[in-house]
Amino acid sequence: MEEGQYASADLTDTKKGVPIGTPFFIVHINPENSSLHNQLGIPYGGMKNIITIFICALLASTALGRPISYVGGHTLMANSNADTDNIYWHYTPNINYSVGLDYQQDKISNKSFPSARFTYLLNRKNTATSQRNLYLSTGVGLDHSSNYFYALSGDWETRRVFAGFSAKQISGIGYDLFEQSIKLGVAPYLGDYGDLHTWLMVETKKNNFDDKLITYPVLRLFKGGALIEVGYHKKTDWDVHLMYRF
Repeated sequence: MEEGQYASADLTDTKKGVPIGTPFFIVHINPENSSLHNQLGIPYGGMKNIITIFICALLASTALGRPISYVGGHTLMANSNADTDNIYWHYTPNINYSVGLDYQQDKISNKSFPSARFTYLLNRKNTATSQRNLYLSTGVGLDHSSNYFYALSGDWETRRVFAGFSAKQISGIGYDLFEQSIKLGVAPYLGDYGDLHTWLMVETKKNNFDDKLITYPVLRLFKGGALIEVGYHKKTDWDVHLMYRF
């Protein structure tokens, strides 16, 4: 692997303390030329581990909103918009997939739908400055197997720019629904790990229920393992997303 390239740990490295599946930069240090670790009296291997952990922590926050966490991680989400309210929990047992439970209250049919969900990482591309992801998600109703959905979603981002999309087919909820969305965002400043991070976004949505394209602004804030995302459009009213990863 080349110097500065993104990587993802496949298992927890207890020596480095790097969470499973967390993106980080591989930093190459020449032990003969590194005056810093010599001045501090830190062995070469120890200095390399310290820098790796620091950069890992700095970049880990960019993955906060994704449907697959680091291995062993739990994520709790709550969403509310004009059409639905739902609570979703997922657990990541492997870097390539997550499993979870979802409870959705549909405001159109006035029915509730508990379901089991599965998300698989189809593709990931890392570079020195960006990451691209492609996910396949599916869910089956726990009260009735005819309730199901499947979705394809993806994102590409740097620490400054974000682009994402989603396409989702839902059936068995009293009607069939196909919805699509595109989201673009920019970070007005670059924060360190542990700082409050801000993203200014624009989201465009369309579904076959009313067949109208709507576009509205979205504000995303996150710090540590907590995220809040708020958008507003006069047609859909408030669109709120809360998330906590632990």
